[in-house]
Amino acid sequence: MKPATAQKRIEGVLSPVVTPFQRDLSPDAGRFVKHCQWLLKSGCAGLAVFGTNSEANSMSVEEKLELLEALVKGGVPAATLMPGTGHCALSDSVKMTREAVRLGCGGVLMLPPFYYKGVSDEGLFRNFSEVIERVGDERLRLYLYHIPPVSQVGISLALIERLLKRYPGIVAGAKDSSGDWANTKAMLDNFRDAGFDVFPGSEVFLLEGLRAGGKGCITATGNVNPGPISEVYRNWKTDKADALQAGINVTRKIMQKVPMIPALKAVTAHFANDPAWKTVRPPLTELTAEQEQQVLSELKASGFSMPGLQAGQM
Repeated sequence: MKPATAQKRIEGVLSPVVTPFQRDLSPDAGRFVKHCQWLLKSGCAGLAVFGTNSEANSMSVEEKLELLEALVKGGVPAATLMPGTGHCALSDSVKMTREAVRLGCGGVLMLPPFYYKGVSDEGLFRNFSEVIERVGDERLRLYLYHIPPVSQVGISLALIERLLKRYPGIVAGAKDSSGDWANTKAMLDNFRDAGFDVFPGSEVFLLEGLRAGGKGCITATGNVNPGPISEVYRNWKTDKADALQAGINVTRKIMQKVPMIPALKAVTAHFANDPAWKTVRPPLTELTAEQEQQVLSELKASGFSMPGLQAGQM
């Protein structure tokens, strides 16, 4: 395969967009498109659809492809999209990745195959290599998704180095959701000069990451707090950066006191005045009434709001 051609990459704050479901638990494309449009208007530079907080691994490839098509047809710029395309089945990863490239997505965020534990770097290299070779398109920008607390299959620095050497430009970066700043810093120190863009998986590390050469963050609370998080990105070189970072840390702390995915949906439902947003797919369950009240009360006490959301959902 030829080296990847130069093209503008996504930088800034990306949201792993929550997926709305209808009463029968089928994906709600209409709400999904409108929420994505609101996120982009509210400060997100990109949308990491079909990420962890999207309940992606509770959806089929066909369902995700239908939503991806709906976004593009609904006017969401494909260049802002970084869909999750990593699956346990190699063929599913190839199918999703190939379609994302065909639609012109700005990149793909790829989990390692996560069912088998204790696999070697050689096995993971073969997996990513097979996807890249089978897609066979130099427009592909592949971002590795390192989330060992959930997947229990990590992406080592040695594996990144090998992939970069074999596929420069195509292997474009990583989302590090390890929650370990030392690991994120090691990625930055080792590979930022090799054209490898690193995004911490939480806004808690946004300012520190930017100061170390990171490109932004891909964060769950980008779904509900895109404006203030984006303010940190836009102002990270100014003297108000630390105060802005402290502000978004408050919201993150409130949100993570309860299960994150149903919390994001409950908050969206409340501020959009749209109870249907609370629906999650099994095995997840909605927040209890007590949990929901706790989150909403603490958010409102902190001055939190989601401006323009209700209008954006109607």
